[in-house]
Amino acid sequence: KLEMASKVLSLLVFICLLLTLSYKAVLADSDQQNPSPFGFLQSLIGLKIGDRVKGVQDLKKYLQQFGYLNPNQASEGENADLFDENTESAIKNYQMNFNLQSSGILDTQTVSTMSQPRCGVADIVNGSTRMRAGHEMHQHGNSNNSHALYAFFPGNPRWPFPTRALRYAFKSGTRGDAIKPFQNAFARWKRFLPFDLVPQPPYQRAPANLRISFETGDHGDGQPFDGPGGVLAHSYPPQDGRLHMDATEKWSVGAVPDSVDIGTVALHEIGHLLGLDHSSVKEAIMYPSISKGMTKDLANDDIQGIKALYAR
Repeated sequence: KLEMASKVLSLLVFICLLLTLSYKAVLADSDQQNPSPFGFLQSLIGLKIGDRVKGVQDLKKYLQQFGYLNPNQASEGENADLFDENTESAIKNYQMNFNLQSSGILDTQTVSTMSQPRCGVADIVNGSTRMRAGHEMHQHGNSNNSHALYAFFPGNPRWPFPTRALRYAFKSGTRGDAIKPFQNAFARWKRFLPFDLVPQPPYQRAPANLRISFETGDHGDGQPFDGPGGVLAHSYPPQDGRLHMDATEKWSVGAVPDSVDIGTVALHEIGHLLGLDHSSVKEAIMYPSISKGMTKDLANDDIQGIKALYAR
């Protein structure tokens, strides 16, 4: 009997081992079939000015997408994969914005930061970065916010006030588990605003001021989504009101491993809707990227920023 029990136990252990290996193989195959849009960066670690490597062309497209490289600065033809002076300058600006050593070299830390899922709103508009301008700009009345790094969109657009409220609405068919996190996110922001943020009443015929939807790929605004692990969402400054989330992302409610928290991204994108641009403060909700499996709330930088924007 003891010998029989030992054989049964060995068989069970063998079956468990096979199941574990099979599960890992399925995950690996899934990762290969659905690679991150930013995964190409891993093969470029260590590149510097003068290097010519397949994949630099994709790096330049990344830098163009987020405002670090103008389209007319990107080499074409035989120099498309050349890490040139413009590319080095763009990497240096990225490193400064994200508090990295500004070497112009695509080091491991820079690639790790660039590979994080992020907001699709560009960090630099028309060649001018505002992420690190806060310590020069933000002094309001008797309040010295000289160490704040929050930023506004060019022209400091904001919603007109006094106004009683801005109304928000979800596109028909929006996933049910997203509603509550968005409602909570609006509630967090409205604590620091001179007006309310309220759901669109069902009887209201006029369009809502703020409109949330989950979209896929090319969804008609000229900013197509790139699939899981890349651009998470994007939204528009006042008084546009559009907020788009990538429906193909692996979303979660709360901190779940290998997933992105809906509420955290909602907080970030609503900040854009209200007029805040990206911040270099890593703890701030307006920091451009977010790691999977974590949540964030409004930081002091965000609160100072929204109060300053809507100061009378």
